[in-house]
Amino acid sequence: MFDKLREECGVFGIYGHEESVRLTYLGLYALQHRGQESAGIVSSDGSRLYAERGMGYVGDIFQEENLGRMTGRSAIGHVRYSTAGKVSLNEAQPFSVKCSFGQIALCHNGNLPDATEARLQLENDGAIFSSTSDTEVVLHRIARSRAGDVVEAIAEALRNDEGAFSMLFVTPDKLIAVRDPRGFRPLCMGELEGATVFASETCAFDLIGAKYVRDVEPGEIVVVEANGIRSLKPFAARPTSHCVFEHVYFSRPDSLVFGRSVNKSRHLFGRHLAREHPADADIVVPIPDSGVAAAIGFAAESGLKFRFGLMRNHYVGRTFIEPRSSIRHFGVKIKLNPVRDLIEGKRVVLIDDSIVRGTTSKKIVKMVRDAGAKEVHMRISCPPTIAPCYYGVDTPTREELIAAQNSIEEIRQFLEADSLGYLSMQGMLEAVGDGSDTKFCTACYTGKYPTELGVNVMTSRQRESIAAD
Repeated sequence: MFDKLREECGVFGIYGHEESVRLTYLGLYALQHRGQESAGIVSSDGSRLYAERGMGYVGDIFQEENLGRMTGRSAIGHVRYSTAGKVSLNEAQPFSVKCSFGQIALCHNGNLPDATEARLQLENDGAIFSSTSDTEVVLHRIARSRAGDVVEAIAEALRNDEGAFSMLFVTPDKLIAVRDPRGFRPLCMGELEGATVFASETCAFDLIGAKYVRDVEPGEIVVVEANGIRSLKPFAARPTSHCVFEHVYFSRPDSLVFGRSVNKSRHLFGRHLAREHPADADIVVPIPDSGVAAAIGFAAESGLKFRFGLMRNHYVGRTFIEPRSSIRHFGVKIKLNPVRDLIEGKRVVLIDDSIVRGTTSKKIVKMVRDAGAKEVHMRISCPPTIAPCYYGVDTPTREELIAAQNSIEEIRQFLEADSLGYLSMQGMLEAVGDGSDTKFCTACYTGKYPTELGVNVMTSRQRESIAAD
């Protein structure tokens, strides 16, 4: 419904707890914002794996009946929004196989840009795939490995990948966490009553009462088994490339991501935005929910009043059947509604986290004007998005990104806003760290990709457009 970059996926895992299955279910609940297409859990009782997967929300898929079919003291779980592959039950993770290393299941947050070529090679060698997901390529590599054990096989399967992968594996006797050498996607590690826990975000730890211990380091493999925890660094070191958009939009504000409070980053986005693009206005209104923290920061820095002038309907599912066009086109109104008595007669600053195609932002500006606003000033708490992501985010092509094709003034005219301001790259980087871009991937704002594969998977037209800039 919203014109946003789409969430990637979320992973959760736990080793050494009697309630591993139900704790994984709760962990996935906390990570539901990262993917709503499908979800799955695989558990281990020490001798075999049990799996349940389904389409839709976590609460709709898992009931007493299927949760009761799984048992064991370790489990991994996944919520999916596809960035590669089709949308079907075959694509739902975790994936499970039985090979020379025994049973193994895998769930993945990220994207492997070289998977298409690797898949073709594997198929030519006789491999049979049950999904279109890039993740399944990893399992085939593991199954074909001549390594001494499953941990060595995992390292071998991923050693030459330049993509983004935060992965959890479960075998009958181990839980294994792996993060790519650049650390594109988050993966944190915690502790609960002696059990070891992993999750994409710390908000999953908060729900189950686990304590955050540390992040899985870029390029690290953490193996948890009966005799303890061990850490390996089998991959060649690479420059760190944390996805800055995790702090802009994807992650929940109550999470620590890359060791930093998401809420703090977004609040500082708003403060920097107010300094860079002040507005002569009466109230600051966030576009819920991801614009709220930045709007609070903008209001605090500017001295303007903060008001919840737009209300969001949280009970709209992934599918919504609109009335026939002969009745009415509802558009964004099914999701948002203005609070007229807060907006009418006011000069309004609208705060949003990003603009992708611009179509929804245009409708929101009109909605606020129709509610009686005297002026509408749009402020965006990140730089203009000009390039697609190839590291686990579903983005439109460059041709579909409004900021890649238009100047800021042209975008303002399209939105029919009185003014438009984007947070600068420097302001964003200062809000998430020390102001340098040495730790973050900012390719969606610059078109400069941290890996050659990111460039290679672009179309020639996209490469030419970026080169022209």
